[in-house]
Amino acid sequence: MGKFSNHDKLSKDEQQELFVNFSLALSSVKNPVEAANLIKDLLSEQEAIMLARRLQIANFLIQGYKYREIKAEMKVTDPTIARVQTWLRLYGEGYRTITQRTSKIQSVETESQNWHSIKKKYPLYFWPQIVLKEIVASVNSKQKKKLLSVLGQMKEKTKLSRELVGLLKKGENLNTV
Repeated sequence: MGKFSNHDKLSKDEQQELFVNFSLALSSVKNPVEAANLIKDLLSEQEAIMLARRLQIANFLIQGYKYREIKAEMKVTDPTIARVQTWLRLYGEGYRTITQRTSKIQSVETESQNWHSIKKKYPLYFWPQIVLKEIVASVNSKQKKKLLSVLGQMKEKTKLSRELVGLLKKGENLNTV
């Protein structure tokens, strides 16, 4: 990270306002691509890698890894790990929040990938779903509206019906654009 000199120092209020604006900018990021673009614009490659390492070290510490395991995996020194551990102990709210959220996302992505590979390996077991998706993809907008009304009348919404509704609505949005 860059070094700052003491001359022309901002007041405490100005610093807080900058921090609030920076936090608002970060919170407005909607997806990983936007986040990557923001990071690319704000940080040098070295700074981004340094921050990513800190986050990974925090993740390992939260999971209970030992210093030697972290050193071997991340190729960092004991003082670096100790500094992250101190931040975790004293503050750590941000690290813990992000670690929890990213671990949930990664587990959902892994489950989704596993399910997709099963469907690809055994397509005959999923033929009704495949056929319905093809039908939805090939119908016109009037037929899609009828299908939507039928799906809306279903008493129990299954995952498949939610997927079909999503496909139909996506197709409707594409037709109106």
